[in-house]
Amino acid sequence: MIWTESAWLESAHDWIRSQVERLALELAGEIEQPHVMPWSTALRVPTSIGPVWFKANVPGLAHEAAVVRILAGERPDLLPELLATDVERGWMLQSDAGTKLRELLEENRDFDVWERILPLYAELQIAAADDRDRLLAAGAPDRRLSELHGQFEELLGDRATLASLADDELERLHTLVPRIEAECRDLESYALPETIQHDDLHDGQVFVRDGRYVFLDWGDACVSHPFFTLVVTLAVLAYKLELDHDSPELDRFRDAYLEPWTGFCPRSDLEQAYPIAYRLGVLCRGLTWALIVSAIPRPLREQEQDAVPERMRMLLEVYAA
Repeated sequence: MIWTESAWLESAHDWIRSQVERLALELAGEIEQPHVMPWSTALRVPTSIGPVWFKANVPGLAHEAAVVRILAGERPDLLPELLATDVERGWMLQSDAGTKLRELLEENRDFDVWERILPLYAELQIAAADDRDRLLAAGAPDRRLSELHGQFEELLGDRATLASLADDELERLHTLVPRIEAECRDLESYALPETIQHDDLHDGQVFVRDGRYVFLDWGDACVSHPFFTLVVTLAVLAYKLELDHDSPELDRFRDAYLEPWTGFCPRSDLEQAYPIAYRLGVLCRGLTWALIVSAIPRPLREQEQDAVPERMRMLLEVYAA
């Protein structure tokens, strides 16, 4: 794996040291590598002002650094301070984000906190809507409604990625193409701005520092319909709260998220749009996984060979419901 190869680590360490020096900081210990995944790595850098964090992604996800730079320019209060970027290589150095929300929830079980977090996240999406073209130019994947059904058809033609699907599953997916195209048009009619969409927002990606919430790990992010985010967020909340995925007890989280969007549509319209967005959001998540799998170096790709087929099975389930 490239992240643990001595030549790559030496290059990363040299860049980190040069940035620490540029920032007039001092290293206060050895650089550590606590996070290694096939698609990314994070290095902990102890400095004279406390730890800072370096992150790198595989080339297919290297747009994260540029995306974070744009988002931090809009709402610096909702992201860790961005200290340095190398957009070409997709490297970035950020201040410490604080305590992971997951760790706090394990102690206090205060899941009501999501009713405060989700409106903040929606505000970030609304602020970033004007940056849509910049985000796309920076490399954020284009999952806009005008593109989604075409990308679905393209994915269905990739038999290698969908190898574990049975023939009847593939046939059922093909029958969804016209419905998905129609639902993309329906959702577009609500005229909600397409913007950044995290696509993996859960309690492992939100941190708490100095009483504020910050959002990390934008490697899966894309430009798409904003509501697609809730597919992952509500699935994780359902799991943590031991609820069915369609439990009415999850509605309060959905409603908290929708509230900032009432500036664009009446609440009744948002509630009508949400089920369509949820179904299409499952497709978006599958397309994100297709990108991730294609970006992983081939010797490691087999570890995730069922990731996209599983999301396509989820898509069949939500359209059968």
